[in-house]
Amino acid sequence: MSRKCEICGKGTIAGHSVPRKGLPKKKGGAGQHIGVKSKRTFKPNLLKIKALISGTPKSIKICTRCLKAGKVVKA
Repeated sequence: MSRKCEICGKGTIAGHSVPRKGLPKKKGGAGQHIGVKSKRTFKPNLLKIKALISGTPKSIKICTRCLKAGKVVKA
């Protein structure tokens, strides 16, 4: 089983971690310096729950957003 929501398909995506130094101009500073970007991953908030799928209880991985929205009925 992959790290993916079985309802909406939300999964792991890649991005950057961007270090910032200095106070922004908005807040009265001289501006920010952006350092070297390093790769990182953004992982979905998944839960393993038992849900009723076509009348039978089945264990699935679901993101908390789908669970909160009521897209699945817990067994």
